Amino acid sequence: MESLPVAPVRLAVLASGRGSNLVAIHEAIERDALRATVVLVVSNNSSAGALAFAASRGIPTAHISARTHADPGGALLERLAACAVDVVVLAGYMKQLDPRVVAAYRGRAVNIHPGPLPAFGGPGMFGAHVHAAVLRAGIPCSGATVHLVSEQYDEGDVIAHEPVPVVPGDTVESLAARVLEAEHSLYWRAIARQYCG
Repeated sequence: MESLPVAPVRLAVLASGRGSNLVAIHEAIERDALRATVVLVVSNNSSAGALAFAASRGIPTAHISARTHADPGGALLERLAACAVDVVVLAGYMKQLDPRVVAAYRGRAVNIHPGPLPAFGGPGMFGAHVHAAVLRAGIPCSGATVHLVSEQYDEGDVIAHEPVPVVPGDTVESLAARVLEAEHSLYWRAIARQYCG
């Protein structure tokens, strides 16, 4: 584990959508369950709910994409450095992290995945695709998985997993809802254990 400041750990959250994991992390910080602060929220999607949530809480935001920057990876790296970010938190970020960012934050960049890894990871395995694959496989248990970010999709070391049983009659939507609930509980705890101890 990287040597990080005693407190609070400075987080950058990268999200492409509504940002429900960002909200869960922020709420954990507010109730002093997570000794950290979100110093930056970045999205590749200008209309992401995560950006709106961050702005409503006074958290600095950035929209970085191929449409806004000639070198999105370089722009992201510069912004992370400018904000003195300790840990990069991917929370529904639908872009592969630039290799330069992975190298700069090796061991200090995490992602949460809505299924067991490595069996249900890799390119194209996100969101509903993961839950559909789990249901097709007929396995008795899915779950949320937190892993370190590497150059390959979903191949970094797993640091936390919360099992979620697959129940008779489950649909993609019903399983997704239970896994998301597990994510909201697991992610901030994994960050706390890995970086804020």
